[in-house]
Amino acid sequence: MTLRQVIEQEIADKGPIPFSRYMELCLYHLELGYYSRNTEQFGKAGDFFTSSDVHAVFGRLLARQFEEIWRLLDSPAQIEILELGPGRGLFARDVLDWSEKKFSEFFKALHYSLAEQSSALQERIKQNLKGHFESGRASLTLEENKGKGTASAVPQSSQMKRALAPGIPLLVFANELFDAIPVEVLSTQGKLCVSCQRTRFEEIWVPPSIEELKFLENYSVPPQPHERLEVSTTAASVISQITNTIQHGIFLTIDYGYTQPEQQAGRHRGTLKTIRQHSVSASPYEAPGEQDITSDVNFTALAAVAEQNGMAALPLRTQSQFLMGIGEKNQFADAFEGCRLPQERAKVALQLKHLVTPAGMGESFHVMISSKGIDPAAVAKLSGLSFGNGNS
Repeated sequence: MTLRQVIEQEIADKGPIPFSRYMELCLYHLELGYYSRNTEQFGKAGDFFTSSDVHAVFGRLLARQFEEIWRLLDSPAQIEILELGPGRGLFARDVLDWSEKKFSEFFKALHYSLAEQSSALQERIKQNLKGHFESGRASLTLEENKGKGTASAVPQSSQMKRALAPGIPLLVFANELFDAIPVEVLSTQGKLCVSCQRTRFEEIWVPPSIEELKFLENYSVPPQPHERLEVSTTAASVISQITNTIQHGIFLTIDYGYTQPEQQAGRHRGTLKTIRQHSVSASPYEAPGEQDITSDVNFTALAAVAEQNGMAALPLRTQSQFLMGIGEKNQFADAFEGCRLPQERAKVALQLKHLVTPAGMGESFHVMISSKGIDPAAVAKLSGLSFGNGNS
């Protein structure tokens, strides 16, 4: 059975489904969903690049920032990093390898947990982190999911399960996670649902819920005629789970997205898109399970929900500002270590440029850091938050 047939059957059994459910099935069906299939979505041969696909320096710089956070917490004997949606584990490998090489005391205190529900990606993680798994330095927080024919949005509350005791400082990290959490789509016609007529998906509109309308009022903007806007109530629920898991620590997420004032200025209005083989399309119905479906992240909503749950949210920084702040003290030596020839340095310089310049990922990606049980003024002095403000 194809994923299209699975979706058609659910519509036949239950009637039209909300767009969020359609997106959930397309991305996270346990056998046929985009992130569940045993295929290569990442890198040059796949559909898109993440920062860790560009160069190991991304993980190396974040390892430097994580070590700084550990020192900010008075260098505890144990600290846990919980990465949500870690993909193949490349970022985790870069962080652990660089920490072991450069920050030995931090590495001794560190346990790295990975929350990934895709069985195929779990296997890739085990391969890429084999040595760190064998040493007990890293672990998966989810058992392999043997279920059949069901779908589940990422992350579930079970993904917040820790490897260490609740009182041990925790750093939750998510890179390009929230852009793939299912959204509702609202317009002046109502809330989008997906129906099916003669094997063709059709869009219908139903009245939105009070919660969805309040989301637009509090964190977004009202739709204009013929305009569609995403409502990410599921992402808000995920933030609540994360903040309730952290008793003493940091939440750090990196993603492409926007704030409410940017929407009010006319930008980021209707950002739903699909990505396949590095090409962007607006239609999510062409190849269910074979293309990524994504939308820009509403950082105003994420920060507000984090603060409602006891976190202190720091002002957003661009990925460019964040990485420049971490790397400028040693002139990005983390990137160029191991380069023996001028050609190697030139290649790495181009890769680094892609991470930090507006033409690459530097300005489109943003970094949100929030903390609990830590003086926000001290957190604001982290090198990643200090570029250009005189603190670096």
